[in-house]
Amino acid sequence: MIDEVIVETKNLNWSYNETKVLDNVSIDIQFGTFSGILGPNGAGKTTLLKLILNLLKVEKNSILIRGKDIKNYSRKELARIEAYVPQSIKMDFNFTVEQVVLMGRTPFLGRFDRESGRDFEIAEWAMKETGVLGLKNKLITQLSGGELQRVVIARALTQEPIIMALDEPTSHLDIHHQINILSILRSLAKKEGLTIVAVLHDVNHALEYCNNIFLLDQGKIVDSGSPEKVITPEVMKNVYNLDVNIKKNPFTGNPYIVHDYA
Repeated sequence: MIDEVIVETKNLNWSYNETKVLDNVSIDIQFGTFSGILGPNGAGKTTLLKLILNLLKVEKNSILIRGKDIKNYSRKELARIEAYVPQSIKMDFNFTVEQVVLMGRTPFLGRFDRESGRDFEIAEWAMKETGVLGLKNKLITQLSGGELQRVVIARALTQEPIIMALDEPTSHLDIHHQINILSILRSLAKKEGLTIVAVLHDVNHALEYCNNIFLLDQGKIVDSGSPEKVITPEVMKNVYNLDVNIKKNPFTGNPYIVHDYA
């Protein structure tokens, strides 16, 4: 399955109030990869992510999930394939962490069904994978930002998806929690074969954690492929108007950018 194309967009176009947001976007996302969607503000990153999740209306046969037109999936079918972690998370109700994580089992339950022992096992596994098992009896309103983000990822993981799509999963987090979240996502891709697709703002995060990058600018794909191929000084100048040098991380050997702060 490692070479299987999970998501394919074909000449994807999308407009809002006659303003073109995405222009002829064609990408392939392979099984078990961690793909980063990069680009400056207004490039169309979140729109692309929402289209892949069928949260916005899309033309027939412009997005395929496992070779099938996304429009031909029912909502419940798609919820068993794709899980979504949005950028803004507001939970002001007095549920425990375990109760919130168990909400990820909803696509597998009938209207009046209660969670089975198997559902609780899956939720416990998801909490363990994301490091929140010790918080399972804590109220969701008592969590820090980093803890809450891990709980939401655990809830998504409890859906047993093939694809997890995240919109800026590290926004509003301090650097420790940013690295923690990205490390969890990379581990899930490597160990569990989960396909991760994330909108990212920090280019260095993408260089360190992603297998694959889709770089957008003004609604068009500038380039896609490995981080080393896509992120070059020339591209950074053209897309971000930044003069950068590419260095090698002395701890991991992966590339990272440095730029003039003047």
